[in-house]
Order: sequence, then C-alpha cells, then structure tokens
Amino acid sequence: MPNRGWMTFVVGLGSALALGWVAFPRLQYRTIEQPLQFSHKVHTSEAVGMTCEDCHSLGDDGRFTGLPSMATCEPCHTEPQGQTAEEKRFVDEYVAKGREIEWLVYARQPENVYFSHAPHVGLAGIACARCHGPHGGTDRLRPYQENRLSSYSRDIWGPSPTRLRRAEWQGMKMTDCSSCHDAHGVRQSCLTCHK
Repeated sequence: MPNRGWMTFVVGLGSALALGWVAFPRLQYRTIEQPLQFSHKVHTSEAVGMTCEDCHSLGDDGRFTGLPSMATCEPCHTEPQGQTAEEKRFVDEYVAKGREIEWLVYARQPENVYFSHAPHVGLAGIACARCHGPHGGTDRLRPYQENRLSSYSRDIWGPSPTRLRRAEWQGMKMTDCSSCHDAHGVRQSCLTCHK
C-alpha cells in the first residue's frame, strides 16, 4: 500500500499547479469588448488595398503616432460602406458626430518604457506581424484582456502563464525584446528603452 503522505503531497502539488496555471490567470484578467468591431481583413483586401502604414503611422521622431484618428477614417466613411450594423453604428455614432473611438490598445507598454518603431520597422525591416501577430488579417477584433492588478493588456505577458508553446509574437515583455536583440547581435544600454 502506497504511503499516504506521498499521495497527499502529489494531490496537493497537482491542485496548486492547476490553481496557479488555470484558475488564477482566469481571475487575474477581465475581458472587455472593444467599443466597436473592425475588420482589418476588409481594409487590407485587394479591393480596398490598404497597408498597416496607411492607418498606423510613425512620427518624425520614429515614435508610433497612435491609433488612427477619425480624420483618417472619415474620407471613406461619410456614408456607410456595406450593410453591417457595426458600419452603420460607426458612421452614425462616431463619424457624423466627429467623435473619436476610445480603442483599448493591446500593445500598450508601461509608462517607463520608450519604444520606437522606426529602427525596428524602418531600419531592420521587421514586419508588423512579427510583434503583433496575424492581427492585420482578422475579420473581428478580439476582446481586450486587462490584468486586474497592473491594468496592462494580456498581450504583454502572452496567453499562458508558463509562456510555453507560444508563438514568437505572443508576448511583449522585456525578456522577449532582449531575446530578439541577442539573436540579432543588437546591444543597447538600459536607457535606450527605459527613460
């Protein structure tokens, strides 16, 4: 007959791991729907022919200028394009009223981090999908998952607390940046990214 103490330990350890890897992450994040649905797939299709840079531009200093303003959308959307309820709502509630959409930003970094897209996109030629995944080909926006403790997006940590079996674009932690820099022989001081 097996030792009861050993079995109790194994059951306790298994329960603790299940709580830590399954239950806690579900409690740690709250899911919030984006204020409006948007299809990247439609906008990047051959019929429309837009690129990431058409809406997501860089400033003169190489910093990302943020999500597109209504001024970017308005020229094509003064009238609804298509028959969807979301398109009609977009025109009626946002375009017609000159109201900006308060998007929840999946890749928002902590305040102490300075990240410039210019050396990554411009100099290194890294495709948007390398860090942002297949987001540019999606038909709907996925819900935003916000960490209840830090208020940052789950995209910063990645989908799994173990960080195992994840795609290279699933995670935007400092270790992810450092690993990529090390792989490409890029050396920087701490103050390059932390201001």
